[in-house]
Amino acid sequence: MVEKYFVRAVFLMILLFHTLLQGQERYKDSLFSTIGIKTLTYADTLQLDFYSPKNDTVQKRPLLLLVHGGGFASGKRDNPLERKFCKKMAHKGYAVASISYRLVRKGKGFGCDCPSVEKVETFKQATQDVARAINFLDERGDELGIDSEKVVLVGSSAGAEAVLNTVFMQYHHDFKGISFPKKRFAGVVSFAGAVLHIDYIAQETAVPTLLYHGEMDGLVPYGAAPHHYCDPRSEGYLILGGSQAIAERLTQLDMSYTLMYDPKGNHDWANLAYARTDEVSEFIKEVILDGVFTQSKIRLE
Repeated sequence: MVEKYFVRAVFLMILLFHTLLQGQERYKDSLFSTIGIKTLTYADTLQLDFYSPKNDTVQKRPLLLLVHGGGFASGKRDNPLERKFCKKMAHKGYAVASISYRLVRKGKGFGCDCPSVEKVETFKQATQDVARAINFLDERGDELGIDSEKVVLVGSSAGAEAVLNTVFMQYHHDFKGISFPKKRFAGVVSFAGAVLHIDYIAQETAVPTLLYHGEMDGLVPYGAAPHHYCDPRSEGYLILGGSQAIAERLTQLDMSYTLMYDPKGNHDWANLAYARTDEVSEFIKEVILDGVFTQSKIRLE
C-alpha cells in the first residue's frame, strides 16, 4: 500500500513539473537549474569563462559573447554583474562566454588628454581580441555545443564600444588586417556604448541591435558627439556615434533594433542594463533568432 501511494506521489510530481513547464520557452525562460563553467585560454594569456546548461539535449546553441566595461583600463570578465548575467542567460539555454581582453589604457586614462589616434588604436586592439575569441570558440563549436551561425555580441561601456566596433567597423580603414569571423554576426546588444564612425554601418554589416543608454551620459555620447564630450581643441577630441545615432542609421537601412533610453539617465546604464535579462533574452529570441522585424524606441523609467 505504501509503495502504491509513493508511485502515485511521484507521478503527480512529474505531472506538476510538466504542467509548470507548459508555456515556458527556451531562450526566454529559465529552464535549466545547473550551469557548468569552464575557463579556456583563447589567445596568449587571454582567457574566457564559458557557461552552458548541464544536461542539455540541444547540440547547437546560440552563443552570447560578453565583453566587460572599464574604460579599457580596468574591469574583469568574472565580476559579480558579469557572472550573474552569464548564469541567468545560460539558465535560459544559451551558451555564454565572458572574455578578458587587453586593458591597454591601464594606468593611462582614456579621457580628453588621450590622443584621438590612441583611442582609435585602443578600439582596434579590443576588436582584435573579440574577433580572436570568436574564432577560437568557432573552431571548437562542436565540442562546446555552439551554433556558429548564431553569435550575438554583448558589451557594457568600453565593452559595448568593443562589440559595436567589431560588428559595424569591419570595413573601416583602421580595422584592416583584423581576422574577423567569416560568418555574419546574428546580432549585438549594447549597454551604454558607441561606434567609431556611424557611416560605416552599412547593409553588409547591419544586424538586429538592442541598445540601452541614458540621454545624460557624460562619458559615452547618446547621440553623435565627442567622446567624453571633449573640447575640439583637446587631444582626445573624437566624434562617436552613440545609441540614438546607431538607431537612426539602422532605420535608414531598414534593420531591426530596439532603443531603450532613459531621458534622465547617465552612464549608470552600463551597469543597470545587466539586470534586464528578461528583456535581453526576449529581444534575442524574437528579433534575432526568430526574425521578427521591429524598430522601436522605449523610454526607461
